[in-house]
Amino acid sequence: MPEGHTLHRLARRQQRLFGGQRVRVSSPQGRFADGASLVDGMTFHAAEAWGKHLVHRYRDGDAERMVHVHLGLYGAFTELTAPFGEPVGAVRMRIATDEVATDLRGPTACELYEPGDLEALIARLGPDPLRRDADPDRAWAAISRSARPIGALLMDQKVVAGVGNVYRAEILFRAGIDPMRPGRKLDRAEFDALWDDLVALMKIGVRRGRIHVVRPEDDRGAPSYAPNRPRTYVYRRAGERCRICGTPVMMTELEARKLYWCPSCQA
Repeated sequence: MPEGHTLHRLARRQQRLFGGQRVRVSSPQGRFADGASLVDGMTFHAAEAWGKHLVHRYRDGDAERMVHVHLGLYGAFTELTAPFGEPVGAVRMRIATDEVATDLRGPTACELYEPGDLEALIARLGPDPLRRDADPDRAWAAISRSARPIGALLMDQKVVAGVGNVYRAEILFRAGIDPMRPGRKLDRAEFDALWDDLVALMKIGVRRGRIHVVRPEDDRGAPSYAPNRPRTYVYRRAGERCRICGTPVMMTELEARKLYWCPSCQA
């Protein structure tokens, strides 16, 4: 599933492509046909991200409508330039101008939103490190009173919005924190350092379009875990030598997700 930086990057890209323009919106697959017909011909006003959720705002005079997208595990947008041709595959939604279009396939959600729906979404999400209005105190309040492992809390979208498995593993390694430590055993200085590092790394992800977590001084030549994937300290490196201490990286499952850590650096 894409992590939060991907959705923020998508929102910025789509704002550049469609912002301020009247757009044609359709649902070639048919599953979003009713919603698409209501925003078709409106002006694409804004694209915004909250964690792993994307919201498009459309306007026509005083009228405003919203479309909520959650990509889930398999959703993706594909850009096209004119001439577009017929949609290929199960395209849930196409947004188009005369010059450019984007096709959405395979999302978990593509639906019309009312203002109350967006308010409810924001209320159930934790603060998003990439949003200027994020309040880290909300995350600290949830973490500081929880007996759950910090490795689980960071992946809980109700605690921090937008963090996925890569950022979870990597910021804990960079902080030297055992992912199994209960949240309430962290002190505020440790949390603040985690939050600041997360903000900085996710901003790099938005700028570069890929996750970048290894400090230059620690990049000792060990390859990425797969071609065209980010170089990491521990994520997807189970059994390989830690970039810092040489101890084999460990892997286990925590709340049904794979967890990676160095038992020496994160003792």
